[in-house]
Amino acid sequence: MKRTLTAADKAKLASFLRVNQAGELGANLIYKGQHAVLKHTNPAVAPTILHMWEQERHHLATFDRLIAQHRVRPTFMRPVWEAGAFAMGAATALLGTKAAMACTEAVETVIGTHYNDQLRELQAMDLDLGLQKTIREFRDDELEHLDTAVNDWDAKGAPAYPVLTEVIKMTCRAAIKVSERV
Repeated sequence: MKRTLTAADKAKLASFLRVNQAGELGANLIYKGQHAVLKHTNPAVAPTILHMWEQERHHLATFDRLIAQHRVRPTFMRPVWEAGAFAMGAATALLGTKAAMACTEAVETVIGTHYNDQLRELQAMDLDLGLQKTIREFRDDELEHLDTAVNDWDAKGAPAYPVLTEVIKMTCRAAIKVSERV
């Protein structure tokens, strides 16, 4: 039996949709920035970037639709996330393919954890609305990107790998916290 959404349920759903849309927007622009550089500096990686980017475009389109369907206000931080995500993608790509893949690994590690946390919350709330299936599917795509970055493109061989990935992870975690609310 489907239960009626409480005000707290609606607020939690709005937060999930807002942050997930913002995250998928960021992922799109990271890959756009990476592709803009790597298609020239390492054309061999371009098909991999395009494949991951295409999945992210699908994720963003899905959350765009869900935001509209549930009448949720998107994050006010969109212009900042757009500029920052593209810059992150392009800057890491300028450091080389391994650095771009270290960026992918760091981002997808944080997003995989983020999606797992949301799945646990939705299960505890006994609130689905079809969102669990979507989040699970998208989480699996993100973890596939992480595996590709590490196993196929040697992300861990990036210059200053520990520092680079930790800075990117901290940036992603901060963006998540802000986008949940603002």
